Amino acid sequence: MPDKVYIKNKPATFEYAIEDRLTAGIMLTGSEIKSVRNGKVSFNDSYCFFHDGELWIKSLHIAEYVNAGYAGHDPVRERKLLLTKKELAKWAYKMKEKGLTIIPLSMYINDNGYAKVELGLGRGKKLHDKRESIKSRDAEREMKRYLK
Repeated sequence: MPDKVYIKNKPATFEYAIEDRLTAGIMLTGSEIKSVRNGKVSFNDSYCFFHDGELWIKSLHIAEYVNAGYAGHDPVRERKLLLTKKELAKWAYKMKEKGLTIIPLSMYINDNGYAKVELGLGRGKKLHDKRESIKSRDAEREMKRYLK
């Protein structure tokens, strides 16, 4: 088992322009946390939404733990995110702005052994913005090559 678990949502920064970031706890069952520690998490099409004043994450796939037996879990169930009331109110207000969405950027296990999710408040990029991102990434790569 790896010592440090850090799972990144790579397409998120390509698809969205991230305006704000926040770290939140996530409520997991026993078999889910074991799968996270094994790195069996997929962020495909996952997003966050507000329901009854709480923030939930949807479509986050955490693979079933092999040795869970009868106490397994549903891999794509909705999971509650743990934030303070102040943070929830701030982000709920920002979500009212048109075109913004909350997306998970990464998941990791902190020093205390708790699973944390880094969230980003993002605005969807247009096609020309994506092309610009590709150009800047390629230019940065070329600069690093010449500096070596």
